[in-house]
Amino acid sequence: MTTPAVPARYRPALRPGVLLSDELLHGPDLVHLIRNTGSGKSFRVGPREHFLISRMDGTRTLEEIGADYAGQFGRRLGDSHWRSLLALLGSRDLLAGRPAPTAAPEGEAAGTPAGTAAGTPAGTAVGTASRPAPASGGEPPVSGGEPPVSGAEPPAARRLLRGSVRLVADADATATRLHRLARHLLSPAALLPLLVLTVVMETTLLLRLGELLTDTAALFSAPALLLAVATLLWLSTALHELAHGVLAHHHGGRVSEIGLRWRLPVVIMYCTVDDFLHLPGRRGRIATAAAGAAMNLLFLLPFFAVWTLAPLDHTTRQALGALLLLGSVQAFAMLLPLPPLDGYRIAAQLLGATGLAASTAAYLKLVLRRDRAAARYPRRARRAYTAYGAAVALTLVLLAAAAAAVFHHYLTTAP
Repeated sequence: MTTPAVPARYRPALRPGVLLSDELLHGPDLVHLIRNTGSGKSFRVGPREHFLISRMDGTRTLEEIGADYAGQFGRRLGDSHWRSLLALLGSRDLLAGRPAPTAAPEGEAAGTPAGTAAGTPAGTAVGTASRPAPASGGEPPVSGGEPPVSGAEPPAARRLLRGSVRLVADADATATRLHRLARHLLSPAALLPLLVLTVVMETTLLLRLGELLTDTAALFSAPALLLAVATLLWLSTALHELAHGVLAHHHGGRVSEIGLRWRLPVVIMYCTVDDFLHLPGRRGRIATAAAGAAMNLLFLLPFFAVWTLAPLDHTTRQALGALLLLGSVQAFAMLLPLPPLDGYRIAAQLLGATGLAASTAAYLKLVLRRDRAAARYPRRARRAYTAYGAAVALTLVLLAAAAAAVFHHYLTTAP
C-alpha cells in the first residue's frame, strides 16, 4: 500500500513552551537542546534538525522550510524524511495541535538512550538515522546539587535524614515579586558603585589576611559567636539561591521551585531554574550563574563597613573579621570551574559547551592514549576541552598552594 505524501502546504508549529538552545559542544558534536517545559524533558538534536525545527513557527510551509534547507545544505528532503521527523516530534509532544502521547511508537522507546549519537553526520538527510537524544549530559540548573537540565526528576522521598520540601506554591511568582523589589539594583548606575565597593572590600581583606586568619581561628573557641557567624553564612547561602532566581527572571527565565533540602546535619535552601540553558543570550546565562556569588559578596558589605569604621571591642571585631573571611571564601569557592559549582556553569557558557567536564575527560583520555579519534574532534572542541582541562589543573594547584599557605600560617603563628 502506498504511503500518502506529506502535504507540502502543511505549516508545522511547535507547541507553546518548547524552548530551543543555542549551538553547544557536546563531545565531538555540535548540538542544540530542545526542552518541552510541559513535560520537563529535554532532547539533543544536531544542527540540521535544529535548522528545520527552529523554522516550525506555523507561518512557513514544509515546502518553504525544505527550500531553505536545500539552500543551506545543498539537498532536499523527501517525504520519508519529513514523515520521520514529524512523527518523532509528535511522539515527543513538541508539535502544536497533537494530543500528548500516551505511549512511545512501536519499536521506539520513549527516550533514546544517552549514548545515541545526537548530531546528523555530514551528508546525511534528516530521518530515522538522526533521532534526538535526551539531554542527559546537560548542565545542571542554577542551584547547587540540583538534577541536570535533562528533565523532571521524580520527587525524592522525604526521610528524617534526607529530603526536601517546597517553601512556596508558585516559585515563579515569588521570583517575580523579588525581581520587582530588586530590579533597581540591576541597573548599571547601581551595579558600578557596588562593584567598586566590593573590590575595595576584598582588597582590604587580602591586605589584612594574616589578621583575619587569626580571627577565624579564635572564633572556634567562642561557641556563641561561632553559631552567630554560621547563621549569617547560612542566610547568605539562602540569598545566594534567591539571587539566581531573580537574575533568571530578569533575563526571561522561569523559576520552577524554591525550597529547603536537608542532608542532616546540613540544611540548605535551593532555587531551581530549569530553563537555564535556554535563557536568551550567553551574557544573561553567565550573569544568572554568577548572581549567587555576587550576592554573597554584597551581603558582606554592611559588615565590612562596621568592621572598618565602627569602634568595636576586640571579641566583636574578631567575629566580624572571621565572618568577612569565611563569607569571601564561600563566594569565591562558588566561582571555581569545578562541577557542580556556579563557576563550572560559567566556564561551560564561555566555552559554549554542555557536559563540559565529561567531554573534557573523554577527549583528554584520547589525547593521552594518542588515539586517532582525538584528531576527529573539531578545532573548536579541541581548544575548548584543552582550555578547560588546563583551567582545572591550575585551579587544583592554586587550591593546594592556598591550603599550604594557610597551614604554614597557623604553624608559624601558633602560641
